Amino acid sequence: MEKNNQPLVSVVIPCYNHEHFVQDCIQSVIDQTYENIELIIIDDGSKDNSVEKISQMIPKCEKRFTRFEFRCRPNKGLSATLNEAIQWCKGDYFSIIASDDLMLEKKTAIQVDFLEKNLDTVALFGSADYIDENNNIKSQNSLKEKEYVFDKIFLNECAFFAPTQMLRMNTLLKIGGFDEKILVEDWYMWLKMAEEGRVYCLSDKLAKYRIHSNNSTKNAKFIYDNNLKTLNNYRNYKLYDKAYNKIRWIYITWTGQVDKKKSVKLMLDFLREKPGAIFSIYFLMFCKYYIFKMKKWF
Repeated sequence: MEKNNQPLVSVVIPCYNHEHFVQDCIQSVIDQTYENIELIIIDDGSKDNSVEKISQMIPKCEKRFTRFEFRCRPNKGLSATLNEAIQWCKGDYFSIIASDDLMLEKKTAIQVDFLEKNLDTVALFGSADYIDENNNIKSQNSLKEKEYVFDKIFLNECAFFAPTQMLRMNTLLKIGGFDEKILVEDWYMWLKMAEEGRVYCLSDKLAKYRIHSNNSTKNAKFIYDNNLKTLNNYRNYKLYDKAYNKIRWIYITWTGQVDKKKSVKLMLDFLREKPGAIFSIYFLMFCKYYIFKMKKWF
């Protein structure tokens, strides 16, 4: 397909303190086989040399992309940054990639081809490998191609790799973008998209997701608090209690990876609040990985 006939794809890179990774991320967008891309980079008040590293890539970006924008300003948080980017986007599709992750070169082409043929799909994902700080593959992942309905997403029974996402822009605008009070934006967005249309995952490998010491996913309390904000939008939904119990157990278990005693305290607090939670499969999982190892903790 000629570039002039291709739908415009808006790729957004929000950056915060990723001086060691942001150039590789930008290069992975430059290397896309799909031609008609606008790239928008917003540095969200980085305290390292991220702005300098991005600035070094500007000539390449201006040459490669249909349109290129780079903005830097004081920190506002990820959801606010993404909403700011949406205001500048002119594309038919919206693709976010964190500044420490990498796109595989055929990602955009594969997803646009699918979305152009499946007009009821509003959000599209794919498989991704985990890499370390030196771009070494730590684990390979291959997801099954399937649709994820709202209830599956609500109960976190989905396997979405954030750097593989592509959203239909008109749907994103319809739901009003991201909730800036929720600083972990992904679960909120998947639910809102699933209310509007089909959310689908391809088996194709589309990205590399970086695992390193500064990943926000390692902050269990931060993730839990923001997931609770998302869940509170659905307090009257039939699966609320089940979803709440699950994210609470996930928080307890994740906490145990860095603080075993605190994890046990959180577990006991939860059982005092909801004694029935002891009959959950997640309690059994907690026992398997933690209670049976207590003699190693104390």
